[in-house]
Amino acid sequence: MGQGRHGWEGAVLKLLRAKDFVLTVTGAEDVTPHYRRLHLTDGGMLAATGVHPTMWVRLWFDDGGKPHQRAYTLVDPDPAAGTFSLEFALHEGRASDWARSARPGDTVEATVHGTGFTDPDPAPSHVLAIGDPASLPALNSLLGALPDAPATVWFETTAGTDGTDGTDGLPLRVDPSRHDLRPVPRLDRGAHLVARVRADAPELLGGAPDPYVWIACDTATTRSLSAYFRKELALPKQRVNALGYWRAD
Repeated sequence: MGQGRHGWEGAVLKLLRAKDFVLTVTGAEDVTPHYRRLHLTDGGMLAATGVHPTMWVRLWFDDGGKPHQRAYTLVDPDPAAGTFSLEFALHEGRASDWARSARPGDTVEATVHGTGFTDPDPAPSHVLAIGDPASLPALNSLLGALPDAPATVWFETTAGTDGTDGTDGLPLRVDPSRHDLRPVPRLDRGAHLVARVRADAPELLGGAPDPYVWIACDTATTRSLSAYFRKELALPKQRVNALGYWRAD
């Protein structure tokens, strides 16, 4: 797809001084049958943009002649080497189809704009993080950026058919000494996760003078939980970071 064929979204991004790059696949690995990691060179991107926690890029795909973009968080970016990885929770869709078939030498266009991270001030006394496989790279990056804060992590996933909790094999970078991982099966279009968080959060917040809440699930779940923390529990908006990562059908 040529740079001029990113449609109206691409035109708006150019007006906003977004930067475009071409990434090249150098390797791929299937972490699980439904989770794939690609290794890439950055086309000069990291030297031009710098790196920050939870940094993401927009990848562009051709979808029947129409531009299609999806955002992905950088995994283990190395500015000196000009490399990083991207991880894909595989499902139906153009981006997942590309990730499944990507091989060394394949290229993909990327745009950098809108990404950012502000260190919570004051530093969190406790992190409450809610995510799922789609936001796993960002979750890992967040936990790595706040190495001194204990965290409670509700992680929504499809429970394994063999009785496991569905996290087996996923590259969750949690430290049991300071991270309390609470797997939650996806039920009722995310309502089960919302109920679990609402049941657990008040007690956790009661012992945290400077909490920080991070939410990155499907759009409806993210909206519901964000409203819960900000309106019902009265947390200041600067202590709640919420971003819908995908839309449920």
